[in-house]
Amino acid sequence: MPATTVGRLPAQRPLDYPAIPPHHVGNPPTSFINPWPSYSHASLGQLAKAKWFTPKNFYPVPKDRVGLPKVRKPDFGSERNGLKATWIGHASFLIETSTSGAGKERGVTILLDPVWSDRVGPFGIVGPVRFSPPPCEIEELPEVDVVCISHDHYDHLDSETLRKLTARRSGKLRFFCGLGVKAVLTGLGMGIKDEQVTEMDWWDGVRVEVEDVGSVELVCTPAQHRSGRVPWGFQGTLWCSWVVKEVSAESEAEGKKLFFAGDTGYCHVPTDDLPSHHSAPHPPCPAFSEVGSLYGPFDLALLPIGCFQPRSTLSGVHSSPEDSIAIHKNIRSKKSIGMHYGTFRGGLSQHFEPVTEPAARWRSAAAKEGLEWDKEVGLCDIGETVVV
Repeated sequence: MPATTVGRLPAQRPLDYPAIPPHHVGNPPTSFINPWPSYSHASLGQLAKAKWFTPKNFYPVPKDRVGLPKVRKPDFGSERNGLKATWIGHASFLIETSTSGAGKERGVTILLDPVWSDRVGPFGIVGPVRFSPPPCEIEELPEVDVVCISHDHYDHLDSETLRKLTARRSGKLRFFCGLGVKAVLTGLGMGIKDEQVTEMDWWDGVRVEVEDVGSVELVCTPAQHRSGRVPWGFQGTLWCSWVVKEVSAESEAEGKKLFFAGDTGYCHVPTDDLPSHHSAPHPPCPAFSEVGSLYGPFDLALLPIGCFQPRSTLSGVHSSPEDSIAIHKNIRSKKSIGMHYGTFRGGLSQHFEPVTEPAARWRSAAAKEGLEWDKEVGLCDIGETVVV
């Protein structure tokens, strides 16, 4: 197994960034906040009202799967070179960097928010149930070098999946996460050791070198979301997005770049009849324009488009398709693929959002903005590999 080394990079931050990061609560931080006017906190009372007292309809998953993503056996782009992203479902992707140098059989492989379980929730007995299967078994994956976690919610940090991945690599896997998430990774009995995990704050970067394979730079960037796996631990760990930058030892030219949004909102929409940020009184989240200025343009972006309704309670933390079109522009993405739909749905979404709606609205929103489908904005099958 190739050895992996990690080195910290000088942090690049927006101009006039304060000495104490504005998303920290306490110094050192004991919890975290979304520090922008674009965010508004939905209380437990508001969530309960939406779930139990607001008029709603239950939207079943179509048995014929018409309008849902197709599921195909992945080939992981084995016959193509380039920056590759294979959709596993929901927010899970396998990334492989371009093959660089003579004799290199593969690039650095990175799993983003890997989830293979049929149910995501405490002890695997409560929580959302998968309605689109994974395209392959964990054992069928190529060799994985790195796992990046956007936050600790169950549908993005799945202990059973990480336990299997860790066992498969015999403790050689490296994990990257936001502040506070290391304790989750090492404390759930998954076999992950402290030295395997690197915690990062927003705007921190690392260079990861995989012996005889290649190098990649990872930057922990902001997202507008929340965290916590238990009610008494909400916002105790940091949520984030990720920048993945290829590094070539043979060339000084900059390699290709990918942006993974993780789970994020864009702008709080106060009422359910306002579909997106366009008609909302709140300003949009400025973090994505900052990411675009510091690290864009991106060759590929993976952006959330589902589990966004009802807007009055979820818009602060989950982007609508229209919101993610705005993110696409803010980060200066050349091509963006929709994700975070078609696999799981939450207890609220099932009463407000047909599972076929995100994909249709993503295409419609792209057309309204004059974006070329499949070139600038698109979708892929579960198991399909997008190569740029």
